[in-house]
Amino acid sequence: MKQFSLITLSLSICAFTNAQQVDIEGLKDVFKAKPVKFNGGISAGSMFYNGSGNTGRQPFTWYVQGNANANILGKVNLPFSFNFTNAGSGFSYPVMPNRLSLHPTYKWISGHIGDVSMSFSPYTLNGHQFRGAGVDLAFNGPLKVSAMAGRLQRAVEYDSTNKNALPAYERMGYGIKTVYEKRWWKAGLNAFYAKDNARSLSYPPDSLQIYPQENLAIAYELGLKPFRGMEISAELANSAITRDTRTNNIKVEAAGDDGFMTKLINGNSSTTVYQAFKGQLNYSFLNSSIGVAYERVNPGYTTLGAYYFNSDLENITVNLAQSLLRDKANIAVNIGSQRDNLNGQKESATRRLVGAVNVNYMPIERLQTSASYSSFQTYMNIRPQFDYINNVSPIQNFDTLNFTQLSQNASLTVNYITRRDELQNQYLNVNATFQDASDGQGGVVAKGNSSQFYNLATAYGFLFLKKGMSVTLAYNVSYNTIARNDFITQGPTVSANAKLFQRKLTTGFSSSYNTSAAQGNRQNSVFSIRINAAYTLLKKHNINCSLINQYRTVVNKENTKDLTGTLGYSFAF
Repeated sequence: MKQFSLITLSLSICAFTNAQQVDIEGLKDVFKAKPVKFNGGISAGSMFYNGSGNTGRQPFTWYVQGNANANILGKVNLPFSFNFTNAGSGFSYPVMPNRLSLHPTYKWISGHIGDVSMSFSPYTLNGHQFRGAGVDLAFNGPLKVSAMAGRLQRAVEYDSTNKNALPAYERMGYGIKTVYEKRWWKAGLNAFYAKDNARSLSYPPDSLQIYPQENLAIAYELGLKPFRGMEISAELANSAITRDTRTNNIKVEAAGDDGFMTKLINGNSSTTVYQAFKGQLNYSFLNSSIGVAYERVNPGYTTLGAYYFNSDLENITVNLAQSLLRDKANIAVNIGSQRDNLNGQKESATRRLVGAVNVNYMPIERLQTSASYSSFQTYMNIRPQFDYINNVSPIQNFDTLNFTQLSQNASLTVNYITRRDELQNQYLNVNATFQDASDGQGGVVAKGNSSQFYNLATAYGFLFLKKGMSVTLAYNVSYNTIARNDFITQGPTVSANAKLFQRKLTTGFSSSYNTSAAQGNRQNSVFSIRINAAYTLLKKHNINCSLINQYRTVVNKENTKDLTGTLGYSFAF
Protein backbone atom coordinates (compact mmCIF):
# COMPACT_ATOMS: atom_id res chain seq x y z
CA MET A 1 0.00 0.00 0.00
CA LYS A 2 2.94 2.31 -0.68
CA GLN A 3 0.98 4.34 -3.21
CA PHE A 4 -1.67 5.26 -0.66
CA SER A 5 0.93 6.40 1.85
CA LEU A 6 2.23 8.82 -0.78
CA ILE A 7 -1.30 9.95 -1.56
CA THR A 8 -2.02 10.62 2.11
CA LEU A 9 1.25 12.55 2.48
CA SER A 10 0.53 14.74 -0.56
CA LEU A 11 -2.97 15.48 0.70
CA SER A 12 -1.61 16.48 4.11
CA ILE A 13 0.93 18.84 2.52
CA CYS A 14 -1.79 20.51 0.42
CA ALA A 15 -4.01 20.99 3.47
CA PHE A 16 -1.11 22.38 5.53
CA THR A 17 -0.02 24.90 2.92
CA ASN A 18 -3.55 26.28 2.61
CA ALA A 19 -4.29 26.22 6.36
CA GLN A 20 -2.08 29.29 6.82
CA GLN A 21 -4.49 31.54 4.88
CA VAL A 22 -6.65 33.56 7.31
CA ASP A 23 -9.59 35.67 6.13
CA ILE A 24 -9.24 38.68 8.49
CA GLU A 25 -11.81 40.75 6.57
CA GLY A 26 -14.45 38.03 6.89
CA LEU A 27 -14.09 37.67 10.67
CA LYS A 28 -16.09 40.85 11.34
CA ASP A 29 -19.26 39.19 9.97
CA VAL A 30 -18.97 36.38 12.53
CA PHE A 31 -20.05 38.61 15.42
CA LYS A 32 -23.13 39.84 13.51
CA ALA A 33 -24.47 36.39 12.61
CA LYS A 34 -26.62 34.16 14.82
CA PRO A 35 -24.60 31.54 16.74
CA VAL A 36 -26.63 28.64 15.29
CA LYS A 37 -29.33 28.70 12.62
CA PHE A 38 -31.29 25.61 11.58
CA ASN A 39 -33.30 24.91 8.43
CA GLY A 40 -34.46 21.81 6.60
CA GLY A 41 -37.41 19.48 6.48
CA ILE A 42 -38.74 16.07 7.42
CA SER A 43 -41.33 13.87 5.77
CA ALA A 44 -43.00 10.57 6.61
CA GLY A 45 -45.47 8.44 4.77
CA SER A 46 -47.12 5.07 4.47
CA MET A 47 -48.67 3.04 1.68
CA PHE A 48 -51.45 0.51 1.95
CA TYR A 49 -52.17 -2.03 -0.78
CA ASN A 50 -55.00 -4.53 -1.12
CA GLY A 51 -55.73 -6.38 -4.32
CA SER A 52 -55.29 -9.43 -6.49
CA GLY A 53 -53.35 -7.95 -9.40
CA ASN A 54 -49.90 -7.97 -7.79
CA THR A 55 -49.53 -10.80 -5.29
CA GLY A 56 -45.82 -10.10 -4.64
CA ARG A 57 -46.40 -6.56 -3.40
CA GLN A 58 -46.07 -5.73 0.31
CA PRO A 59 -49.45 -4.85 1.92
CA PHE A 60 -47.98 -2.05 4.02
CA THR A 61 -44.82 0.03 3.63
CA TRP A 62 -43.57 3.16 5.35
CA TYR A 63 -40.72 5.63 5.03
CA VAL A 64 -39.17 8.48 7.01
CA GLN A 65 -36.74 10.85 5.39
CA GLY A 66 -35.42 14.31 6.01
CA ASN A 67 -32.64 16.82 5.77
CA ALA A 68 -31.38 19.55 8.04
CA ASN A 69 -28.65 22.15 8.00
CA ALA A 70 -27.02 23.86 10.96
CA ASN A 71 -25.29 27.13 10.14
CA ILE A 72 -22.75 28.16 12.77
CA LEU A 73 -21.82 31.86 12.98
CA GLY A 74 -22.73 32.24 9.33
CA LYS A 75 -19.54 30.43 8.30
CA VAL A 76 -19.87 26.70 8.89
CA ASN A 77 -22.66 24.57 7.36
CA LEU A 78 -23.48 21.10 8.69
CA PRO A 79 -26.01 19.50 6.30
CA PHE A 80 -27.54 16.24 7.50
CA SER A 81 -29.87 13.80 5.70
CA PHE A 82 -31.42 10.43 6.40
CA ASN A 83 -33.77 7.90 4.83
CA PHE A 84 -35.41 4.92 6.54
CA THR A 85 -37.96 2.50 5.13
CA ASN A 86 -39.29 -1.01 5.62
CA ALA A 87 -39.40 -1.67 1.85
CA GLY A 88 -37.59 -4.92 1.18
CA SER A 89 -37.60 -5.92 4.86
CA GLY A 90 -36.60 -9.50 5.45
CA PHE A 91 -33.91 -9.38 2.75
CA SER A 92 -30.17 -8.88 3.12
CA TYR A 93 -28.43 -6.58 0.69
CA PRO A 94 -24.75 -5.62 0.23
CA VAL A 95 -25.91 -1.97 0.19
CA MET A 96 -28.94 -1.23 2.38
CA PRO A 97 -31.70 1.20 1.28
CA ASN A 98 -31.60 3.01 4.65
CA ARG A 99 -29.17 5.93 4.64
CA LEU A 100 -27.82 8.40 7.18
CA SER A 101 -25.44 11.13 6.03
CA LEU A 102 -23.86 14.41 7.12
CA HIS A 103 -22.34 16.97 4.71
CA PRO A 104 -20.55 19.74 6.64
CA THR A 105 -19.14 22.66 4.64
CA TYR A 106 -16.86 25.53 5.53
CA LYS A 107 -15.67 27.90 2.81
CA TRP A 108 -13.67 25.70 0.41
CA ILE A 109 -14.03 22.52 2.49
CA SER A 110 -16.96 20.10 2.03
CA GLY A 111 -17.25 16.90 3.98
CA HIS A 112 -19.35 13.76 3.43
CA ILE A 113 -19.94 11.48 6.42
CA GLY A 114 -22.17 8.41 6.69
CA ASP A 115 -23.95 6.72 3.78
CA VAL A 116 -22.79 8.85 0.87
CA SER A 117 -21.54 8.58 -2.70
CA MET A 118 -18.88 10.36 -4.74
CA SER A 119 -17.74 10.33 -8.35
CA PHE A 120 -14.18 10.74 -9.60
CA SER A 121 -14.36 9.33 -13.13
CA PRO A 122 -16.57 6.96 -15.18
CA TYR A 123 -13.60 4.54 -15.18
CA THR A 124 -12.66 4.58 -11.47
CA LEU A 125 -15.18 5.68 -8.81
CA ASN A 126 -18.56 6.53 -10.30
CA GLY A 127 -21.42 7.12 -7.88
CA HIS A 128 -20.97 3.99 -5.77
CA GLN A 129 -22.51 4.36 -2.30
CA PHE A 130 -20.24 3.75 0.66
CA ARG A 131 -20.40 4.06 4.44
CA GLY A 132 -17.52 6.17 5.59
CA ALA A 133 -16.18 9.66 4.98
CA GLY A 134 -15.16 11.85 2.07
CA VAL A 135 -13.93 15.39 1.53
CA ASP A 136 -13.82 17.95 -1.29
CA LEU A 137 -11.17 20.68 -1.03
CA ALA A 138 -11.66 23.59 -3.45
CA PHE A 139 -8.65 25.71 -2.52
CA ASN A 140 -8.49 29.41 -3.37
CA GLY A 141 -6.37 28.60 -6.38
CA PRO A 142 -6.05 26.20 -9.29
CA LEU A 143 -5.80 23.05 -7.14
CA LYS A 144 -8.82 20.90 -6.17
CA VAL A 145 -8.60 17.69 -4.14
CA SER A 146 -11.19 15.05 -3.26
CA ALA A 147 -10.75 11.93 -1.15
CA MET A 148 -12.88 9.13 0.28
CA ALA A 149 -12.61 6.04 2.47
CA GLY A 150 -15.28 3.61 3.62
CA ARG A 151 -17.15 0.35 3.24
CA LEU A 152 -18.56 -0.22 -0.25
CA GLN A 153 -20.60 -3.28 0.67
CA ARG A 154 -21.25 -5.27 3.81
CA ALA A 155 -20.87 -9.02 4.17
CA VAL A 156 -23.95 -11.08 3.25
CA GLU A 157 -23.94 -14.78 4.11
CA TYR A 158 -25.40 -17.34 1.73
CA ASP A 159 -29.08 -18.06 2.44
CA SER A 160 -30.60 -21.02 0.60
CA THR A 161 -34.12 -19.79 1.45
CA ASN A 162 -33.58 -16.39 -0.17
CA LYS A 163 -32.75 -16.56 -3.86
CA ASN A 164 -33.18 -12.82 -4.39
CA ALA A 165 -30.07 -11.76 -2.46
CA LEU A 166 -26.70 -13.16 -3.47
CA PRO A 167 -23.92 -13.53 -0.91
CA ALA A 168 -21.25 -10.82 -0.83
CA TYR A 169 -17.90 -10.22 0.81
CA GLU A 170 -17.28 -7.13 2.90
CA ARG A 171 -15.58 -4.60 0.64
CA MET A 172 -13.57 -1.55 1.67
CA GLY A 173 -12.65 1.26 -0.70
CA TYR A 174 -10.29 4.25 -0.77
CA GLY A 175 -9.80 6.96 -3.37
CA ILE A 176 -8.32 10.36 -4.13
CA LYS A 177 -8.69 12.84 -6.98
CA THR A 178 -6.55 15.89 -7.73
CA VAL A 179 -7.18 18.46 -10.46
CA TYR A 180 -4.97 21.45 -11.28
CA GLU A 181 -6.82 23.89 -13.54
CA LYS A 182 -5.70 27.14 -15.10
CA ARG A 183 -7.51 29.34 -17.60
CA TRP A 184 -6.34 27.57 -20.74
CA TRP A 185 -5.51 24.08 -19.48
CA LYS A 186 -6.09 21.55 -16.73
CA ALA A 187 -4.56 18.26 -15.63
CA GLY A 188 -5.85 15.69 -13.19
CA LEU A 189 -5.11 12.35 -11.59
CA ASN A 190 -7.46 10.12 -9.62
CA ALA A 191 -6.98 6.70 -8.08
CA PHE A 192 -9.42 4.24 -6.53
CA TYR A 193 -8.61 1.09 -4.56
CA ALA A 194 -10.98 -1.57 -3.22
CA LYS A 195 -10.46 -4.96 -1.62
CA ASP A 196 -12.77 -7.67 -0.28
CA ASN A 197 -12.25 -9.22 3.14
CA ALA A 198 -11.84 -12.93 2.35
CA ARG A 199 -12.57 -13.80 5.99
CA SER A 200 -15.86 -11.89 6.20
CA LEU A 201 -17.96 -14.95 5.19
CA SER A 202 -18.23 -18.19 7.13
CA TYR A 203 -18.84 -20.26 4.00
CA PRO A 204 -17.17 -18.95 0.80
CA PRO A 205 -19.70 -19.04 -2.09
CA ASP A 206 -17.23 -20.42 -4.64
CA SER A 207 -19.92 -22.59 -6.23
CA LEU A 208 -21.72 -19.38 -7.27
CA GLN A 209 -18.48 -18.03 -8.79
CA ILE A 210 -18.32 -15.26 -6.20
CA TYR A 211 -14.74 -14.69 -5.05
CA PRO A 212 -12.98 -12.05 -2.92
CA GLN A 213 -11.63 -9.41 -5.30
CA GLU A 214 -9.13 -6.56 -5.31
CA ASN A 215 -9.05 -3.59 -7.65
CA LEU A 216 -6.85 -0.58 -8.35
CA ALA A 217 -8.00 1.92 -10.99
CA ILE A 218 -6.03 5.01 -11.97
CA ALA A 219 -7.19 7.65 -14.45
CA TYR A 220 -5.27 10.56 -15.98
CA GLU A 221 -7.10 13.52 -17.52
CA LEU A 222 -5.94 16.49 -19.59
CA GLY A 223 -7.87 19.47 -20.93
CA LEU A 224 -6.81 22.24 -23.28
CA LYS A 225 -8.39 25.46 -24.57
CA PRO A 226 -6.00 26.55 -27.34
CA PHE A 227 -8.22 29.48 -28.36
CA ARG A 228 -11.69 30.87 -27.72
CA GLY A 229 -14.50 28.44 -28.52
CA MET A 230 -12.36 25.31 -28.73
CA GLU A 231 -12.06 22.71 -25.97
CA ILE A 232 -10.01 19.51 -26.09
CA SER A 233 -10.15 16.86 -23.37
CA ALA A 234 -8.71 13.38 -22.97
CA GLU A 235 -8.80 10.71 -20.27
CA LEU A 236 -6.77 7.52 -19.99
CA ALA A 237 -7.60 4.90 -17.36
CA ASN A 238 -5.99 1.66 -16.22
CA SER A 239 -7.77 -0.86 -14.02
CA ALA A 240 -6.02 -3.84 -12.44
CA ILE A 241 -8.41 -6.35 -10.92
CA THR A 242 -7.62 -9.54 -9.05
CA ARG A 243 -10.50 -11.99 -9.46
CA ASP A 244 -9.53 -14.11 -6.43
CA THR A 245 -7.19 -12.73 -3.76
CA ARG A 246 -6.77 -16.23 -2.27
CA THR A 247 -4.90 -17.47 -5.35
CA ASN A 248 -1.21 -18.20 -4.86
CA ASN A 249 0.86 -15.06 -4.81
CA ILE A 250 2.65 -15.66 -8.11
CA LYS A 251 2.89 -12.34 -9.91
CA VAL A 252 2.04 -12.04 -13.58
CA GLU A 253 4.95 -11.03 -15.75
CA ALA A 254 3.79 -8.02 -17.72
CA ALA A 255 5.41 -5.08 -19.43
CA GLY A 256 4.63 -1.38 -19.59
CA ASP A 257 1.55 -0.13 -17.74
CA ASP A 258 0.38 -3.70 -17.07
CA GLY A 259 3.49 -4.48 -15.05
CA PHE A 260 3.34 -1.16 -13.20
CA MET A 261 -0.30 -1.66 -12.16
CA THR A 262 0.26 -5.30 -11.16
CA LYS A 263 3.13 -4.38 -8.88
CA LEU A 264 1.10 -1.62 -7.19
CA ILE A 265 -1.53 -4.08 -5.91
CA ASN A 266 0.85 -7.01 -5.47
CA GLY A 267 -1.16 -9.04 -7.99
CA ASN A 268 -1.27 -12.77 -8.45
CA SER A 269 -2.05 -15.15 -11.29
CA SER A 270 -5.71 -14.03 -11.37
CA THR A 271 -4.79 -10.36 -11.88
CA THR A 272 -5.61 -8.70 -15.19
CA VAL A 273 -5.02 -5.11 -16.29
CA TYR A 274 -7.44 -3.29 -18.60
CA GLN A 275 -7.37 0.09 -20.31
CA ALA A 276 -9.91 2.70 -21.37
CA PHE A 277 -9.52 5.95 -23.29
CA LYS A 278 -11.84 8.82 -24.16
CA GLY A 279 -11.11 12.00 -26.11
CA GLN A 280 -13.33 14.92 -27.12
CA LEU A 281 -13.01 18.03 -29.25
CA ASN A 282 -15.71 20.74 -29.23
CA TYR A 283 -15.72 24.01 -31.12
CA SER A 284 -18.33 26.78 -30.85
CA PHE A 285 -18.52 29.75 -33.20
CA LEU A 286 -21.28 32.28 -33.85
CA ASN A 287 -24.55 30.30 -33.50
CA SER A 288 -22.99 26.95 -34.33
CA SER A 289 -21.15 24.18 -32.52
CA ILE A 290 -19.45 21.02 -33.68
CA GLY A 291 -17.91 18.20 -31.72
CA VAL A 292 -16.05 14.93 -32.22
CA ALA A 293 -15.56 12.22 -29.58
CA TYR A 294 -13.75 8.90 -29.48
CA GLU A 295 -13.98 6.26 -26.75
CA ARG A 296 -12.35 2.85 -26.49
CA VAL A 297 -12.89 0.47 -23.56
CA ASN A 298 -10.94 -2.77 -23.65
CA PRO A 299 -12.80 -6.11 -23.32
CA GLY A 300 -13.33 -7.01 -19.68
CA TYR A 301 -12.66 -3.52 -18.30
CA THR A 302 -14.35 -3.12 -14.94
CA THR A 303 -13.98 -1.25 -11.69
CA LEU A 304 -15.33 -2.03 -8.24
CA GLY A 305 -16.22 1.65 -7.88
CA ALA A 306 -19.23 1.41 -10.23
CA TYR A 307 -22.36 -0.73 -10.09
CA TYR A 308 -22.40 -1.48 -13.81
CA PHE A 309 -19.94 -1.06 -16.63
CA ASN A 310 -19.96 -1.55 -20.41
CA SER A 311 -16.74 -2.87 -21.92
CA ASP A 312 -15.43 -4.18 -25.23
CA LEU A 313 -16.59 -1.20 -27.24
CA GLU A 314 -15.26 1.52 -29.50
CA ASN A 315 -17.37 4.64 -30.02
CA ILE A 316 -16.91 7.39 -32.60
CA THR A 317 -19.43 10.26 -32.52
CA VAL A 318 -19.86 13.54 -34.39
CA ASN A 319 -22.40 16.18 -33.38
CA LEU A 320 -23.49 19.47 -34.93
CA ALA A 321 -25.87 22.15 -33.63
CA GLN A 322 -27.09 25.20 -35.57
CA SER A 323 -29.50 28.04 -34.84
CA LEU A 324 -31.65 29.24 -37.78
CA LEU A 325 -34.30 31.82 -38.68
CA ARG A 326 -33.17 34.39 -36.12
CA ASP A 327 -33.09 31.81 -33.32
CA LYS A 328 -36.66 30.69 -33.97
CA ALA A 329 -35.42 27.28 -35.07
CA ASN A 330 -32.68 24.99 -33.81
CA ILE A 331 -31.34 21.84 -35.40
CA ALA A 332 -29.02 19.26 -33.85
CA VAL A 333 -27.47 16.33 -35.70
CA ASN A 334 -25.65 13.38 -34.13
CA ILE A 335 -23.89 10.60 -36.03
CA GLY A 336 -22.00 7.75 -34.44
CA SER A 337 -20.51 4.32 -34.86
CA GLN A 338 -19.94 1.61 -32.27
CA ARG A 339 -18.27 -1.78 -32.55
CA ASP A 340 -17.22 -4.59 -30.23
CA ASN A 341 -14.93 -7.65 -30.41
CA LEU A 342 -11.90 -5.38 -30.22
CA ASN A 343 -9.48 -8.22 -29.59
CA GLY A 344 -11.06 -10.54 -32.21
CA GLN A 345 -11.65 -13.38 -29.75
CA LYS A 346 -15.46 -13.49 -29.88
CA GLU A 347 -17.34 -15.80 -32.21
CA SER A 348 -19.35 -12.83 -33.47
CA ALA A 349 -18.67 -9.16 -34.07
CA THR A 350 -21.22 -6.35 -33.94
CA ARG A 351 -21.09 -2.91 -35.50
CA ARG A 352 -23.75 -0.31 -34.77
CA LEU A 353 -24.43 2.86 -36.76
CA VAL A 354 -26.41 5.61 -35.07
CA GLY A 355 -27.91 8.78 -36.51
CA ALA A 356 -30.26 11.31 -34.92
CA VAL A 357 -31.79 14.65 -35.93
CA ASN A 358 -33.69 17.03 -33.62
CA VAL A 359 -35.48 20.16 -34.83
CA ASN A 360 -37.27 22.78 -32.71
CA TYR A 361 -39.32 25.55 -34.33
CA MET A 362 -41.36 28.33 -32.72
CA PRO A 363 -42.78 30.55 -35.49
CA ILE A 364 -44.99 32.52 -33.06
CA GLU A 365 -45.10 32.80 -29.28
CA ARG A 366 -48.22 30.62 -28.94
CA LEU A 367 -46.99 27.79 -31.15
CA GLN A 368 -44.13 25.44 -30.35
CA THR A 369 -43.19 22.46 -32.48
CA SER A 370 -40.45 19.86 -32.26
CA ALA A 371 -39.56 16.86 -34.38
CA SER A 372 -36.94 14.17 -34.04
CA TYR A 373 -35.72 11.20 -36.01
CA SER A 374 -33.15 8.55 -35.16
CA SER A 375 -31.93 5.46 -36.93
CA PHE A 376 -30.00 2.56 -35.45
CA GLN A 377 -28.40 -0.17 -37.51
CA THR A 378 -26.64 -3.12 -35.90
CA TYR A 379 -24.55 -5.36 -38.10
CA MET A 380 -23.45 -8.72 -36.71
CA ASN A 381 -20.91 -11.03 -38.28
CA ILE A 382 -21.04 -14.63 -36.95
CA ARG A 383 -18.36 -17.15 -37.79
CA PRO A 384 -19.70 -20.63 -38.68
CA GLN A 385 -17.77 -23.00 -36.43
CA PHE A 386 -19.06 -26.08 -38.25
CA ASP A 387 -17.40 -24.93 -41.48
CA TYR A 388 -14.13 -24.21 -39.72
CA ILE A 389 -14.05 -27.68 -38.19
CA ASN A 390 -14.67 -29.42 -41.53
CA ASN A 391 -12.50 -27.19 -43.67
CA VAL A 392 -10.09 -29.29 -45.77
CA SER A 393 -8.69 -26.48 -47.89
CA PRO A 394 -6.34 -24.00 -46.21
CA ILE A 395 -7.00 -21.41 -48.93
CA GLN A 396 -10.82 -21.65 -49.02
CA ASN A 397 -12.75 -18.77 -47.42
CA PHE A 398 -16.25 -19.41 -46.17
CA ASP A 399 -19.02 -16.81 -46.14
CA THR A 400 -20.00 -15.69 -42.67
CA LEU A 401 -23.53 -15.36 -41.36
CA ASN A 402 -24.50 -11.71 -41.83
CA PHE A 403 -27.25 -10.44 -39.55
CA THR A 404 -28.58 -6.87 -39.49
CA GLN A 405 -30.99 -5.17 -37.08
CA LEU A 406 -32.64 -1.93 -38.13
CA SER A 407 -34.50 0.43 -35.83
CA GLN A 408 -36.09 3.78 -36.60
CA ASN A 409 -37.74 6.26 -34.26
CA ALA A 410 -39.62 9.42 -35.18
CA SER A 411 -41.70 11.84 -33.12
CA LEU A 412 -43.61 15.07 -33.60
CA THR A 413 -44.89 17.34 -30.83
CA VAL A 414 -47.13 20.41 -31.25
CA ASN A 415 -48.17 22.76 -28.44
CA TYR A 416 -50.63 25.52 -29.29
CA ILE A 417 -52.18 28.02 -26.89
CA THR A 418 -55.67 28.63 -28.28
CA ARG A 419 -56.70 31.22 -25.68
CA ARG A 420 -54.83 33.43 -23.25
CA ASP A 421 -56.50 36.19 -21.22
CA GLU A 422 -57.09 37.24 -17.61
CA LEU A 423 -59.85 34.67 -17.06
CA GLN A 424 -58.47 31.49 -18.53
CA ASN A 425 -55.92 29.78 -20.72
CA GLN A 426 -56.68 27.01 -23.18
CA TYR A 427 -54.14 24.85 -24.91
CA LEU A 428 -53.91 21.94 -27.35
CA ASN A 429 -51.16 19.33 -27.21
CA VAL A 430 -50.57 16.68 -29.89
CA ASN A 431 -47.81 14.09 -29.77
CA ALA A 432 -47.22 11.45 -32.43
CA THR A 433 -44.50 8.79 -32.33
CA PHE A 434 -43.42 6.02 -34.66
CA GLN A 435 -41.02 3.13 -34.12
CA ASP A 436 -39.89 0.49 -36.57
CA ALA A 437 -37.66 -2.51 -35.94
CA SER A 438 -36.66 -5.27 -38.32
CA ASP A 439 -34.16 -8.11 -38.57
CA GLY A 440 -32.43 -8.87 -41.83
CA GLN A 441 -30.19 -11.72 -42.88
CA GLY A 442 -28.14 -11.59 -46.02
CA GLY A 443 -29.70 -8.25 -46.92
CA VAL A 444 -33.29 -9.61 -46.82
CA VAL A 445 -35.95 -8.97 -44.15
CA ALA A 446 -38.12 -12.06 -43.91
CA LYS A 447 -41.86 -11.75 -43.36
CA GLY A 448 -42.63 -11.73 -39.67
CA ASN A 449 -39.21 -10.34 -38.70
CA SER A 450 -40.36 -6.73 -38.37
CA SER A 451 -42.55 -4.71 -36.05
CA GLN A 452 -44.02 -1.21 -36.11
CA PHE A 453 -45.44 0.91 -33.32
CA TYR A 454 -47.62 4.00 -33.74
CA ASN A 455 -48.88 6.21 -30.93
CA LEU A 456 -51.05 9.33 -30.99
CA ALA A 457 -51.76 11.27 -27.80
CA THR A 458 -53.94 14.37 -27.76
CA ALA A 459 -54.93 16.61 -24.87
CA TYR A 460 -56.98 19.80 -24.53
CA GLY A 461 -56.70 21.76 -21.30
CA PHE A 462 -58.60 24.57 -19.57
CA LEU A 463 -56.94 26.67 -16.88
CA PHE A 464 -59.30 28.96 -14.93
CA LEU A 465 -56.94 31.48 -13.38
CA LYS A 466 -59.16 33.25 -10.86
CA LYS A 467 -60.88 30.08 -9.65
CA GLY A 468 -57.64 28.11 -9.33
CA MET A 469 -59.06 25.21 -11.31
CA SER A 470 -57.86 23.22 -14.31
CA VAL A 471 -59.52 20.54 -16.45
CA THR A 472 -57.82 18.32 -19.03
CA LEU A 473 -59.44 16.04 -21.60
CA ALA A 474 -57.14 13.54 -23.31
CA TYR A 475 -57.32 10.59 -25.66
CA ASN A 476 -54.57 8.11 -26.44
CA VAL A 477 -54.39 5.43 -29.13
CA SER A 478 -51.56 2.98 -29.82
CA TYR A 479 -51.27 0.57 -32.71
CA ASN A 480 -48.46 -1.91 -33.19
CA THR A 481 -47.68 -4.92 -35.30
CA ILE A 482 -45.40 -7.66 -34.04
CA ALA A 483 -44.53 -10.26 -36.65
CA ARG A 484 -47.95 -11.19 -38.09
CA ASN A 485 -50.07 -9.94 -35.16
CA ASP A 486 -51.83 -6.60 -34.78
CA PHE A 487 -52.60 -4.92 -31.45
CA ILE A 488 -54.48 -1.71 -30.63
CA THR A 489 -54.91 0.04 -27.29
CA GLN A 490 -57.00 3.16 -26.84
CA GLY A 491 -58.99 5.12 -24.32
CA PRO A 492 -59.91 8.53 -22.88
CA THR A 493 -58.65 10.27 -19.73
CA VAL A 494 -60.23 13.13 -17.82
CA SER A 495 -58.56 14.98 -14.96
CA ALA A 496 -59.35 18.02 -12.82
CA ASN A 497 -57.47 19.95 -10.16
CA ALA A 498 -58.67 22.70 -7.84
CA LYS A 499 -57.24 24.88 -5.08
CA LEU A 500 -59.69 25.61 -2.27
CA PHE A 501 -59.79 27.44 1.08
CA GLN A 502 -57.55 30.31 0.01
CA ARG A 503 -55.40 27.86 -1.97
CA LYS A 504 -54.41 25.91 1.15
CA LEU A 505 -56.14 22.75 -0.05
CA THR A 506 -55.21 21.23 -3.40
CA THR A 507 -57.46 18.47 -4.69
CA GLY A 508 -57.24 16.33 -7.78
CA PHE A 509 -59.27 13.75 -9.62
CA SER A 510 -58.50 11.68 -12.70
CA SER A 511 -60.08 8.72 -14.40
CA SER A 512 -59.13 6.67 -17.45
CA TYR A 513 -60.57 3.76 -19.37
CA ASN A 514 -58.44 1.76 -21.81
CA THR A 515 -59.22 -1.24 -23.94
CA SER A 516 -56.89 -3.56 -25.84
CA ALA A 517 -57.64 -5.70 -28.86
CA ALA A 518 -55.64 -8.22 -30.90
CA GLN A 519 -56.54 -9.15 -34.45
CA GLY A 520 -59.77 -7.20 -33.98
CA ASN A 521 -60.81 -9.18 -30.90
CA ARG A 522 -61.07 -7.48 -27.52
CA GLN A 523 -58.54 -8.81 -24.99
CA ASN A 524 -58.76 -6.71 -21.83
CA SER A 525 -59.86 -3.42 -20.34
CA VAL A 526 -58.59 -1.28 -17.46
CA PHE A 527 -60.66 1.29 -15.54
CA SER A 528 -58.79 3.53 -13.06
CA ILE A 529 -59.88 6.20 -10.62
CA ARG A 530 -57.39 8.39 -8.74
CA ILE A 531 -58.20 10.91 -6.00
CA ASN A 532 -55.61 13.01 -4.19
CA ALA A 533 -55.54 15.92 -1.78
CA ALA A 534 -52.89 18.02 -0.07
CA TYR A 535 -53.40 20.58 2.71
CA THR A 536 -50.90 23.20 3.85
CA LEU A 537 -51.11 24.21 7.50
CA LEU A 538 -49.32 27.27 8.92
CA LYS A 539 -47.17 27.45 5.75
CA LYS A 540 -44.73 24.80 7.04
CA HIS A 541 -46.87 21.69 7.52
CA ASN A 542 -48.24 19.66 4.64
CA ILE A 543 -50.58 16.67 4.81
CA ASN A 544 -51.25 14.69 1.63
CA CYS A 545 -53.18 11.57 0.77
CA SER A 546 -54.21 9.67 -2.35
CA LEU A 547 -56.42 6.76 -3.30
CA ILE A 548 -56.12 4.69 -6.48
CA ASN A 549 -58.70 2.08 -7.47
CA GLN A 550 -58.15 -0.04 -10.57
CA TYR A 551 -60.38 -2.66 -12.18
CA ARG A 552 -58.96 -4.99 -14.81
CA THR A 553 -60.87 -7.47 -16.96
CA VAL A 554 -59.05 -10.04 -19.09
CA VAL A 555 -60.62 -12.45 -21.56
CA ASN A 556 -60.75 -16.01 -20.23
CA LYS A 557 -59.20 -14.94 -16.90
CA GLU A 558 -60.48 -13.83 -13.53
CA ASN A 559 -61.05 -10.12 -13.10
CA THR A 560 -58.71 -8.28 -10.71
CA LYS A 561 -59.11 -5.27 -8.45
CA ASP A 562 -56.33 -3.22 -6.85
CA LEU A 563 -56.70 -0.57 -4.17
CA THR A 564 -53.70 1.57 -3.15
CA GLY A 565 -53.80 4.29 -0.53
CA THR A 566 -51.06 6.65 0.62
CA LEU A 567 -50.82 9.07 3.54
CA GLY A 568 -47.93 11.46 4.05
CA TYR A 569 -46.79 14.36 6.18
CA SER A 570 -43.99 16.85 5.69
CA PHE A 571 -42.66 19.72 7.76
CA ALA A 572 -40.28 22.47 6.70
CA PHE A 573 -38.41 24.61 9.18
